Amino acid sequence: MTEKMKAAVFVEPGRIVLEDKPVPAPGPNDALVRITTTTICGTDIHILKGEYPVEKGLTIGHEPVGVIEKLGANVAGYREGQRVIAGAICPTGYSNASLDGLHSQDGGAGAHGLKPLGGWRFGNTIDGCQAEYVVVPDAMANLALVPEGITDEQVLMCPDIMSTGFVGAERGRVRIGDMVAIFAQGPIGLCATAGARLSGASTIIAVESVPERKEMARKMGADHVVDFKKVDPVDEIRRITDGRGVDVSIEALGMQSTFEAALRVLKPGGTLSSLGVYSKDLSIPLDALHAGLGDNQIITSLCPGGKERMRRMMNVIEGGRVDLEPLVTHRFKLDDIEAAYDLFGNQRDGVLKVAISP
Repeated sequence: MTEKMKAAVFVEPGRIVLEDKPVPAPGPNDALVRITTTTICGTDIHILKGEYPVEKGLTIGHEPVGVIEKLGANVAGYREGQRVIAGAICPTGYSNASLDGLHSQDGGAGAHGLKPLGGWRFGNTIDGCQAEYVVVPDAMANLALVPEGITDEQVLMCPDIMSTGFVGAERGRVRIGDMVAIFAQGPIGLCATAGARLSGASTIIAVESVPERKEMARKMGADHVVDFKKVDPVDEIRRITDGRGVDVSIEALGMQSTFEAALRVLKPGGTLSSLGVYSKDLSIPLDALHAGLGDNQIITSLCPGGKERMRRMMNVIEGGRVDLEPLVTHRFKLDDIEAAYDLFGNQRDGVLKVAISP
């Protein structure tokens, strides 16, 4: 008889439910990981709402922390029982994109044809990790060992939001002494704030209205927190920068209004680093783009993955450079994941991230 496990499954827009599924078997290059902690991402809410298409019956989730249960025949350098994480993005390590340095774009065949999101496989093109077990593909490229003495919740942000937030600062080329504006202080925006600080920004301006997130933004390194419900954020950021504008703006929400504001606060020659997942077409106002003559750059980024990226993220945690554990505000058992989705999707009770344990 096939062993069963519990898994959060996409049924249809508006419904992700807990179901029994067979425990998967790893292929020769893969590893079966027993999940000890995972979480819900804002992208999962896009899936729940039907704003991002995935196949019905797919197990959702892309942020795994766990223990190696079984290794494929070809996997070397690991042993069963080791604590590991894997990035939300799982490159093969040998595709054209990987060998071109674009690990996040490794792949291409999505649930609905070609996608520029091929490296994002968990909960997108293969079963994800809001379950008791997950198969990590191409294990030797993706499994990163968790350092001794580090808890699950300390590294829970590494697979996605930490890597995503940090790449917003990295790809935006934040430099020592830069002024940076970060629009929205959800989990990814908070990590972008922390990443900008570690990159050397001297003035960090966070845009947020939720009191708990405003407070957390200051803990992550924001020098100014602009409440967009009280003041016009573009005017206020211009005032803070003495009319100069910021060197880099990071858009971490995925809305037209925040994208446009992030463009308007740039200095001439500034960079807009976009992390948002957009569910509608964007328009770029002519004046905000300076008729195309402002020497501005618009950069988009997808969360970098792979074991080396994960090792670097965990090094930052282990070295005490940033503490992201306070972002975990609520904890649920996997049995209660539908309640966790309800809380997280409706942003109640000051929720930032939820920790889910089978």
